Amino acid sequence: MDLGLKDRVYVVTGSTRGLGNAAARELVADGAKVVVTGRDGKRAAEAAAELGPNAVGVTVDNADPEAPARLIAAAREHFGGFHGILVSVGGPPPGFVADNTDEQWQAAFESVFLGAVRLARAAAAELEPGGVIGFVLSTSVHEPIPGLTISNGLRPGLAGFAKSLADELGPRGIRVVGLLPGRIDTDRVRELDALSADPEATRAASESRVPLRRYGTPAEFGRAAAFLLSPAASYLTGVMLPVDGGARHGF
Repeated sequence: MDLGLKDRVYVVTGSTRGLGNAAARELVADGAKVVVTGRDGKRAAEAAAELGPNAVGVTVDNADPEAPARLIAAAREHFGGFHGILVSVGGPPPGFVADNTDEQWQAAFESVFLGAVRLARAAAAELEPGGVIGFVLSTSVHEPIPGLTISNGLRPGLAGFAKSLADELGPRGIRVVGLLPGRIDTDRVRELDALSADPEATRAASESRVPLRRYGTPAEFGRAAAFLLSPAASYLTGVMLPVDGGARHGF
């Protein structure tokens, strides 16, 4: 199936590694052009180089109020267009209510929540009909994940923002979508498993709760993201798609 991605131009934030990188990789594989972003300039350049001539790396922090304008300008300058954005950010620090400081909450709010709002707002002002705004969220939108209190607090709010934005932008022909990854086998998930006394047992227990009985691969997440961002998903908006091996049974 042709997703219609050839020569479409996307900004994918937080895409030097993990889920953002997986999405950027699949977009490029299907013919799109991608602006790869990250806070580490060297890693952003290396990630873009790995993807080939249809990718360019830009150093930004999602919390920077100037980031949205810079990224959209980079898309237009390097590839001559701008058709969508996927907002992906690194997870906030783990911890329970008593562990996380005000400073950690503030930093996470600026990056995970307010930074995403600014990026989406800037994209909405620039996109034409057929454009798309996507968010990488988490299954914590529906059910909190133990030990990730900050993420549990911020992701559901961002999902609500995304749904409101879908209602507002729908009449202009601009779609807004969210992806809710479950246990995808990334460095971040392995690091979280490693916080337990027995990481292997923790992973086995997590896998036992997934109907497919395994963690997902980054490529599997990336393909789901590429589809949702593509013209092939032109009648999907306001949806929060679980990519979790059936753990939530589609709800």
